Amino acid sequence: MSIIDIVLWVLQFALGIGVIFLVLVHSGRGGGLSDMFGGGLGASAAGSTVMEKNLDRITVVVGLLFGFNTLLMALVIDPT
Repeated sequence: MSIIDIVLWVLQFALGIGVIFLVLVHSGRGGGLSDMFGGGLGASAAGSTVMEKNLDRITVVVGLLFGFNTLLMALVIDPT
């Protein structure tokens, strides 16, 4: 296993945990875990806040990075 393989695996793990965390923090119809961190008051008072929009953008970027890293791993890592 080369250094590039190890870096890609560590990055994949970190991005996967990041995507899971960001999706869970989003407030859904019922509130979600973001209510636990104080996001429920702002979301119910103002609809879609700036904080929620930024969270959406960050989630999309981390999700795209996860996808690109997956493709990179498929091209770079030798299956043998």
